[in-house]
Amino acid sequence: MLAAVSTAEEDIVAIRQADMKAMAAAAKTISGMFKDSTTYKASEFKWAADTIRDKSGGVLSAHFASAADSRQSKAGPSILNERDRFDRIANDLRDYAVALDAAAQKNPGPMTASMRMKPGEAMGGGPFGTHVRNERELSAMPAEHAFHLMLQTCTTCHTRFRME
Repeated sequence: MLAAVSTAEEDIVAIRQADMKAMAAAAKTISGMFKDSTTYKASEFKWAADTIRDKSGGVLSAHFASAADSRQSKAGPSILNERDRFDRIANDLRDYAVALDAAAQKNPGPMTASMRMKPGEAMGGGPFGTHVRNERELSAMPAEHAFHLMLQTCTTCHTRFRME
């Protein structure tokens, strides 16, 4: 019985690590397009945003529903102690990805200026939380801003809940 539990814990660790790697690769795809807007392809941008959307929110929270006592896991025990905060961060990540998907749908051709942050535009967020107050505020910001907030959300979660 103990071996079965250990195998199940290792399986969930492998699944969530694969999902994290997929989200990191998707974020890298989006980042590359913001670094060189001539590489922007709406379908690839949307695919990357959808990858993050599909692996965040409730899916991400479910991956951390119990403590996985595995040497492969870098998840800290504080996830269970701060369940509401972890779930909010996972949902914020999903919300930013949804905003990026919407931007790709609105911009099927070249990357437009409306997708880019303006010089001097305040970033908002910070290392202790990056929550946008409402959907209207999120949909009004440039996609690049939502992307940076999404990256801050990743950093916040890893700083708070990941053991090194």
